[in-house]
Amino acid sequence: MAARKRERQSIHRQTKNGAIAVNGKTFLKGAAILGIAGLIVQVMGAVFRIPLANIIGDEGMGYYQTAYPIYIFLLVFSTNGAPAAISKMTSERVAIGRYTEAHRVFQLSFLLMALIGVVTSAAVFFGAKAIVDYLENPGAFYAMAAIAPALLFVPIMSVFRGYFQGYQEMSPTASSQLVEQLIRVAAGLGLAIALVPVSIEYAAAGASAGGSIGPVFGMLFLIFIYFRIRDRLIPRKDEEKGYRRETAGKILGKLASIAVPITIGVSILPVMNIVDVLMVIRRLGDIGMGSEANALYGQLSGMAGPIINIPQAMALSIALSLVPAVASAKSAGKTDFMKQNIRLGFRTALIIGVPCALGLMILSKPIMTLLYPLQMESAVSASGCLFFLATGVIFITVAQTMAGILQGLGKPSYSLYAVIIGVMVKVIFTYLLVGIPSLNVQGAAIASTLAYAAIAFVNFRLVVRLTNTRFNYRLSIAKPLVSGLVMSAVVLLLYFLLGTVLPGSVATVLSIGAGACVYGIMLLRLRAILPDEIRTLPKGESIFRFLAACRLIERTSGQPAAPEEQSLSHRKNRKD
Repeated sequence: MAARKRERQSIHRQTKNGAIAVNGKTFLKGAAILGIAGLIVQVMGAVFRIPLANIIGDEGMGYYQTAYPIYIFLLVFSTNGAPAAISKMTSERVAIGRYTEAHRVFQLSFLLMALIGVVTSAAVFFGAKAIVDYLENPGAFYAMAAIAPALLFVPIMSVFRGYFQGYQEMSPTASSQLVEQLIRVAAGLGLAIALVPVSIEYAAAGASAGGSIGPVFGMLFLIFIYFRIRDRLIPRKDEEKGYRRETAGKILGKLASIAVPITIGVSILPVMNIVDVLMVIRRLGDIGMGSEANALYGQLSGMAGPIINIPQAMALSIALSLVPAVASAKSAGKTDFMKQNIRLGFRTALIIGVPCALGLMILSKPIMTLLYPLQMESAVSASGCLFFLATGVIFITVAQTMAGILQGLGKPSYSLYAVIIGVMVKVIFTYLLVGIPSLNVQGAAIASTLAYAAIAFVNFRLVVRLTNTRFNYRLSIAKPLVSGLVMSAVVLLLYFLLGTVLPGSVATVLSIGAGACVYGIMLLRLRAILPDEIRTLPKGESIFRFLAACRLIERTSGQPAAPEEQSLSHRKNRKD
């Protein structure tokens, strides 16, 4: 009886950052924290890559991007798969009061990830020459070797992040990302500038080295935070009497069984980038572009590709926040709350994806020339790649969000099937379309969009089948789409009007800013975002009062779900 009482009490336990368990509002607060941090990190990444591309050109970016996607692919397990698995296993134990077992997950994961870090770092460092020779891009050797040390430190960071996220403590993850990226940008740019006079190959290696220096500081920051809040996260052991201790083998086995499928399920972008690394340069050589192949690949992956990382990072924050939220709700049997989070996650993904996709499509050329003024010819050439990549942004956001839900449901292997299908689509169409001379490297961008669409469709259907969740498509799709179309019309009109009296770069910036304001106003006017949802955000009450003062929302609070979603949920949950 006492054990059951402790379990009921623990289910309703609150942490400093909000509800851990199933009686909280939604995952939105955690997603907002990670999303804001992810947005800042990606902006800093753009601050890094944009001047880097202007300094070392498309040739240097070709070398850098040969090493970087491989590094990212090897890092996905430790930055996405392991944290999501650790957060899921932690949140499940915390939800039933097993705090010491949650900490054992952290300890054993630390040992495993440290071992993985040593092995992968050594493999990339000592195998760098063999890797770049296979990829037929030997100039990338120094960049490949310089990035290897990062693989030692990032896995350790992932353990701390996953443990904190399991408690829905998102701030340590967000703060460490900012620290890591800030050091990476400063060190990478500084070394690249210093090494440009030596050679382009060494400059690319200097940029890669920044990716190895940043994680050292990120790891130290997380260790500091851990020792500060450890006592608050781990209650006294005598609170857990009567529980059977899990074996180390069982914990590690479950960690691996969750993390490996999650790794592939959420690594949509890195997997597609690896396909490009393996195929694009070789395929361009097949159609007689051997001397231009590295530069064209640099335009795709080093100039156009990083721009879509911003919406992708925001979608990933939704996915990572959904994992513990859905897992806790399912563990405690709160079906209503779980479905509410699933519907809200889908809607949030589209609210993010629609404006990013439409905005990047209609301003693809102005954006590229704005960002790469010192490489104007390459920027214009790369704008076609950006246009086709932008069409897939909506599918990326939906695919990653649905993958996060599948992980929270304890079905991470299901998203693996979707990625396998997507990779097949990507390989087939990359081979066919890149082989068309008039398309060349743009064919790889089109193939990526088709692959994202396939993954999004499969993941969405799997979530619907597993949870029997019903979505209100008018609320989730139609309203964001209408808002995005109005935004696009305003952006195009302003750009052409301002372009007649202002420099193109100024017209582009002002048009983007105006478009963002119009999109936000349309979402509020159409009630695609509700007052109570705004209040769950960081500083939500202040935002709510400001919007109410501007008469963009009503002063009286709404309900946690839209009226049409409430009635939909009520009808369905009567059967549950």
